[in-house]
Amino acid sequence: MTQNLMEKIVSLCKRRGFIFPSSEIYGGLGGIWDYGPLGIELKNNIKKEWWKTMIQERDDVVGLDSSILMNSKVWQASGHATHFTDPMVDCKRCKKRFKADEIDGQKCSECGGELTEARPFNMMFKTYIGPVEDSAAQTYLRPETAQGIFVNFKNVLDSIHKKLPFGIAQIGKAFRNEVTPGNFIFRCREFEQMELEYFIKPEEDEKWFNYWTEQRYRWFLNLGIKEKNLKIVKIAKKDLAHYSKATSELHYRWPFISKNEGFGELEGIANRTDYDLKNHQEFSKQDLLYFDEENKRRYFPYIIEPSLGVDRAFLAFLIDAYNEEEERIVLKIHPKLAPYKVAVFPLLANKPQLIRKAYEVYQLLKPYFMTAWDDRGNIGKRYKSQDEIGTPWCITIDFETLENNTVTLRARDTMKQERISIEEIINKIQ
Repeated sequence: MTQNLMEKIVSLCKRRGFIFPSSEIYGGLGGIWDYGPLGIELKNNIKKEWWKTMIQERDDVVGLDSSILMNSKVWQASGHATHFTDPMVDCKRCKKRFKADEIDGQKCSECGGELTEARPFNMMFKTYIGPVEDSAAQTYLRPETAQGIFVNFKNVLDSIHKKLPFGIAQIGKAFRNEVTPGNFIFRCREFEQMELEYFIKPEEDEKWFNYWTEQRYRWFLNLGIKEKNLKIVKIAKKDLAHYSKATSELHYRWPFISKNEGFGELEGIANRTDYDLKNHQEFSKQDLLYFDEENKRRYFPYIIEPSLGVDRAFLAFLIDAYNEEEERIVLKIHPKLAPYKVAVFPLLANKPQLIRKAYEVYQLLKPYFMTAWDDRGNIGKRYKSQDEIGTPWCITIDFETLENNTVTLRARDTMKQERISIEEIINKIQ
């Protein structure tokens, strides 16, 4: 895998309507991206599969949608106001800004100029509530969704009456003023997170930490990520976040990473101990202890947190699915994630009777699947077009269809074709 692959992925995303640079007609905005018609379908499918696995199929996890703007005291209690920083240096000559750990030596990598001393840079975006822009009105765009869960811990507990172990999960936007965003959507300033906070008895933390690490690893494999491209990495104690007792990361083999055989972070699973609830109780003066009816004792639960960026998952699924086979590009993406599940073609676009019949089949399938209609060019070009956007099945309506109500069903990965009746299509694809 090479950087050339990333150029192909970026080109494919723009050409086929997956991802566009934000505000492109005005020159764009660094680290910000827009998801096009196919991109939003793939993104929604990733979120849907995560939600299904983490909430719908379980009876110990509930959902939440907390606000992006929160009381500024939340970020003092969480430690973000003091700990959420990167060491930053500036070039005195060209004024370029870099993360200190990305620069070797004392000279600017752009112009060779002298660098300033490293200083902390808080990555939270500031904003103001109300008409007066003073410190009393200042707050931040949230840098993570997790704190919205912690401050609602008691609300959820009192309304849903869950017993430990149980989890609260949410999907939502987060914002980080990254010094050096890059590698397409790998590191963005505006992104989306899928996070679970799983509340447990303190003495069971190791068991649940290992459980969720394995669960998250299996989730990616079940959705088609190749095992050779994914591994579990235990983070060294000296590199742990301030709130973490232990952290495992799922590392994916990215084409733009040169060291460690290309492996870099995809998802993190952290044992946050009781850090968050304890701090929020201290700062808010509200009782956030859990009463364990079984043991008749009150304590702060420990928390295991699997945290995944939707955008980074999107990129991993795209890279892993990208294949070049002879004269075709094919996205062998898992059918559950594919933007369109099926495409419908009339064999010839200038035959009204074929178009009418094809449109009937198209309308039949639309309530069940995201269905594409394509009547441009010859049938070979249409197959290539659908292969490139990852559509698992194509259906062609021809003159035989008019005689016996059968169609040609063609599979993306094998290119094999079979004849089936129109009545069979829905069950076959499902």
